[in-house]
Amino acid sequence: MIRVICVRIYTLIRMKNIVITGGAGFIGSHVVRLFVNKYPEFHIINLDKLTYAGNLANLKDIEDKPNYTFIKGDICDFDLMLKLMQDYKVDGIIHLAAESHVDRSIKDPFTFAQTNVMGTLSLLQAAKIYWESLPEGYEGKRFYHISTDEVYGALQMTHPEGIPAPFTTKASSDKNHEAYGEEFFLETTKYNPHSPYSASKASSDHFVRAFHDTYGMPTIVTNCSNNYGPYQFPEKLIPLFINNIRHRKPLPVYGKGENVRDWLYVVDHARAIDMIFHKGKIAETYNIGGFNEWKNIDIIKVVIKTVDRLLGRPEGADLDLITYVTDRKGHDMRYAIDSRKLQKKLGWEPSLQFEEGIEETVKWYLENQEWMDHVTSGEYQKYYEEMYC
Repeated sequence: MIRVICVRIYTLIRMKNIVITGGAGFIGSHVVRLFVNKYPEFHIINLDKLTYAGNLANLKDIEDKPNYTFIKGDICDFDLMLKLMQDYKVDGIIHLAAESHVDRSIKDPFTFAQTNVMGTLSLLQAAKIYWESLPEGYEGKRFYHISTDEVYGALQMTHPEGIPAPFTTKASSDKNHEAYGEEFFLETTKYNPHSPYSASKASSDHFVRAFHDTYGMPTIVTNCSNNYGPYQFPEKLIPLFINNIRHRKPLPVYGKGENVRDWLYVVDHARAIDMIFHKGKIAETYNIGGFNEWKNIDIIKVVIKTVDRLLGRPEGADLDLITYVTDRKGHDMRYAIDSRKLQKKLGWEPSLQFEEGIEETVKWYLENQEWMDHVTSGEYQKYYEEMYC
């Protein structure tokens, strides 16, 4: 009898209507796809403004599913956000919508503040008003905010030659699982953003935590490292370079290419989001990373050799495309994220070695040239010329 009662109570309070903001974007589309397919009992509402990086073609395989709804909308539109909460009786929010390219933030910081800060605040306030109007209040509700490791600032590259990393996973590659310094970003690392992008994300993180501390809203924040994989808009390094190699265009490398980043396969990130949304502790922060650091120039060489091999060219034939360009303003030298809290508390870790993930990623882009050709036409051409030519 007790077990039956517990099951009934769980059924009553479990989340049924989930809004995923930015669900037509790179990471968001992977999260939407995972939730729609894995949880047929949930109604997944994909809210996206469909800016340059939002693409509904990313979700053609699930667009006709009965538990999926797409709504075109701007998170900065507070009235629309409140109406969305009320009309769909929203139980949970997974917030991915954001302006996210550092180069763009340097040229247009206002847009980043508007979307990342005021948009997040609009969404928080709409959720607060709606959830507080319900008899159960915040019970069974959740606001999950996805952020970046760039809010932590930068780390010193004290060992440019590489040293053994202090942590490992089953997916860690032998040769390249190295660290380039002793320090890592922890969940307790003090925020120290350097770019307009990271400053806007840091502010949004603070607002999410403030809504928990002030109003009792059940919130969770995660900070992730660089993502790569299918459906990424080709303003980011890996898809940009895959496309350029395919067309024998120059590969613009900032500075000497020695900046270090941790890399996370997007499918693994979506798995982590799923786990944290359902099992994460309220008011906690979790770092999500790939447990591997790579210098940009080393990544580029791996990508070149992989693309060449899969295109039937001599491996390394396109290394001559590497073109060193003036480093961007405020380019942080090293990001390195420690995800051991997530690994130990919830049992998550990456599933693929970086080289395996790159192989899968390159294959996807080469096999989906129609998708790439579509997103790199029209306005993208104008953007590409302004940014990289």
